[in-house]
Amino acid sequence: MASFHDFKVNNLSGSEVDLSDYSGKVVLVVNTASECGFTPQFGQLEKLYETYKDQGFAIIGFPSNQFGGQEPLNGEAIGAFCTKNYGVTFDMMEKTVVKGKEQTDLYQFLSDKSINGNVSSTPKWNFHKYLIDKEGNVVDYFYSTTSPLAKRVTNLIEKLLAK
Repeated sequence: MASFHDFKVNNLSGSEVDLSDYSGKVVLVVNTASECGFTPQFGQLEKLYETYKDQGFAIIGFPSNQFGGQEPLNGEAIGAFCTKNYGVTFDMMEKTVVKGKEQTDLYQFLSDKSINGNVSSTPKWNFHKYLIDKEGNVVDYFYSTTSPLAKRVTNLIEKLLAK
């Protein structure tokens, strides 16, 4: 069975990031967009990150322009938007295809139970969230409408961090 830690992606400046660097951390993966009704979740995500980062928690944002063309920015302009408007300090990667024929290998893994062993849920909109445990297993997912600060999310993060 594949693991989240088996993949490599590029950050906003185009440098390769080996997701095995997140081994031993609980990770929340989120597809993001700068012009979406859910964009204010960046602030909630940052608060979540600040709360748990010292306990081994990480958030990785993957901008996507697949839902209503709501991510017109590219590269480091995305990072500048996130920092300026929401104080984002968690990791952001390059614009990503999260569904459809051109879906990246990582998002195929995240959204297909036959590959990840646990969850089948393709993003239906921006700010779809996947929770990854310390071993790189997909544990759960949360729809865009679920606040990153919802008890359902924070309770599961705390449970995984305690393991």
